[in-house]
Amino acid sequence: MIIRFDKIGTTPKDFEVSLGDATLSGTLQKSGYHRVALDAVMGGKVELDCDRCGQSYDYPIEGKLNLTISDMMIEDKDDLDIIEFLDGDIDLTYILESEINALKGAYHYCENCDNGDENFEIEF
Repeated sequence: MIIRFDKIGTTPKDFEVSLGDATLSGTLQKSGYHRVALDAVMGGKVELDCDRCGQSYDYPIEGKLNLTISDMMIEDKDDLDIIEFLDGDIDLTYILESEINALKGAYHYCENCDNGDENFEIEF
């Protein structure tokens, strides 16, 4: 879902976007001349691979997401939660994809491997 940066006003604008079984829903609201505040909730599930045994499993995703979106380059060392869309379009699907990819980039263990204290070794 793409929304023009110019179409966001000081009144919160509701949105909901989904990708597979994951959803991102919330509001967009202008917070400055070149800034939009995204206040959203992630929900649903995403398929991950266990980093120990390689088994695929569904991982529930729940949590709040608060970001600042800008249509120009911003050098602010105090606020690292800024996404820049320099073409004037806010791509909400891209934001959801990047949050899912950040989650997939971390180490995850399935329920079987997370509960076991034994040494793990597989011979191929």
